[in-house]
Amino acid sequence: MIDQIDFTKLEIALSNTKKKAAGLSIIRLILFFGILAVAIVGISELRLLLLILPFMIGIFVYLILEFNKQKDKEVFLKELISMRGELQMRKERKLHAFDPGVEFQEKSHPFANDLDLFGEHSLFQLINHTVNKGGKTKLVSWMKSQFDPHTAKERSKSIQELSQKDEFLQSFEALGRAFIKKEKSKVEFYHWLESAVSFKSWLFIPMFLGPIGGLAMLIATLYFGLAFGWIGLWILLGGAFLATVFKPLQEAAMLMPNQGDVKTFTFWSSLLVKEEFQDKTLQTLQHAFKNEEIEAPKVLKSLEQKTFMIQSRLNMVYLVFNFLFWTDIFLWWRLVLWKNKNGNYLKHWEENLDKWQVLVSLASFTKGEKSTCKVNWLDQEQINVRNICHPLLHPDKAIGNDFSMDETKQVVLLTGANMSGKTTFMRTLGINMVLANLGLSPFAKSFEIGNFQLFTSMRNSDNLGESVSSFYAELARIKLLLDTAESGTKVFFLLDEILKGTNTADRILGSEALIRQLYHAGGKGIISTHDIELSELDEKLDYLVNKSFHSEITDKEIHFDYTIKEGPCPSFNAHKLMELMGIRFE
Repeated sequence: MIDQIDFTKLEIALSNTKKKAAGLSIIRLILFFGILAVAIVGISELRLLLLILPFMIGIFVYLILEFNKQKDKEVFLKELISMRGELQMRKERKLHAFDPGVEFQEKSHPFANDLDLFGEHSLFQLINHTVNKGGKTKLVSWMKSQFDPHTAKERSKSIQELSQKDEFLQSFEALGRAFIKKEKSKVEFYHWLESAVSFKSWLFIPMFLGPIGGLAMLIATLYFGLAFGWIGLWILLGGAFLATVFKPLQEAAMLMPNQGDVKTFTFWSSLLVKEEFQDKTLQTLQHAFKNEEIEAPKVLKSLEQKTFMIQSRLNMVYLVFNFLFWTDIFLWWRLVLWKNKNGNYLKHWEENLDKWQVLVSLASFTKGEKSTCKVNWLDQEQINVRNICHPLLHPDKAIGNDFSMDETKQVVLLTGANMSGKTTFMRTLGINMVLANLGLSPFAKSFEIGNFQLFTSMRNSDNLGESVSSFYAELARIKLLLDTAESGTKVFFLLDEILKGTNTADRILGSEALIRQLYHAGGKGIISTHDIELSELDEKLDYLVNKSFHSEITDKEIHFDYTIKEGPCPSFNAHKLMELMGIRFE
């Protein structure tokens, strides 16, 4: 299906596919009426005419299969075309149409709740190309994971190679989007695969007797005058045998995954075995599907066929064949055979494919953004970035900043006017650190960072249900930071407007005490504040440095350049902002 597609002419391919499907549909309809005519004439007048019926039915089945292939191709092409539109939306940072992943927000997480990782206009919306729950959950776990330079470096190599395989990335995502619709949990099915199920040996007798006897009954009735009553007796006899496998087959049908899920796994595995990879991690993941022990595409294709047959057993056409030829017994034997031979692979394959979904997501993001910045993970406790920008801002509007902290400086005190960019800058730094940990390129010219664990405190809100004020929530957050740092973990913290829920005098005293305690615990990071008095600490604490964002005030406007500067902020703008909003000062 994929091999025959020109990715530069998707609209033409879609039009041709629709025409082929329409043509096959018309031919199939004509043949169906032909089969009915032959059957009626053959039964009523010319029995020999029935001999061509099997051939006509065979052609009819072939046309159905070809029609289904064209419809599959049509859905696949539509998804490819849709993905192009979504790529442009992501480039323009129009993210409202994408899954926000709100359910993954977590207030207690060290940094996820403060950096717009999830929710409306979030990083999740920007990078997520997964298509089912397993892939999405795996991506979230990587986004929330502790910082690990070794893992990040290995992922980066895999992502860079994958990002060069445009057709592979598009095909992998489009196949999942095309066929995984209403997903069904496979947990119970995996339990069934692990349970002891056997095919009773005496059932081989009716399994072979059914097709032979059923065919003999039909021939004898149609050509040798055997009374139709014998077919009725044959069906009753078959009912006794079929009853022995009806319940286990019905249980299997209830537990088996949706056909669309298995079809997607089949397509994905076929795509993976055809691809050549140089990266060791990709080769290891590919080996599950491309090895000498087992051919994953064939095994999954076999499961797809069995899933379709077992879940379609109440179809009227199948019921007729089942009662005549006792096909349920053969179906049960084939299912047990597949389970005992291949059942232990499926769960591992699904987990493996979840990882592929995440890697395809990250590689698609890398390709779409044309990211090239390489992360230099340092052994020293430093951070050095040049022209760093926020990934969720439109690239044409984002303003880059340079920032560095060497080993002698532990705390940056960030002051600045309201709306000048303090919080956005800290989030810019934090979210780019998350990108680096994922193995992605940060939005910067250069990015060097030591082996830190990120911790943020920015969005501390009250909780009426738990009778918790925002001030108490912030204190609880700070305690967690202190406990983490004092446990020996190298923490890089981002604290926004600390202790804002109390009076100025207490806030200044508390802030200075916190800065000293964080230093002694080995913490490193940025603290923003409106308390300009704290900037005087740089005269007493050699490990503290002042940086700031400024604003320029005119008669009726306030201008911002959103560029970080050395030293404390020389002026603030709250008075002017209040004036502009209509508050008159006496």
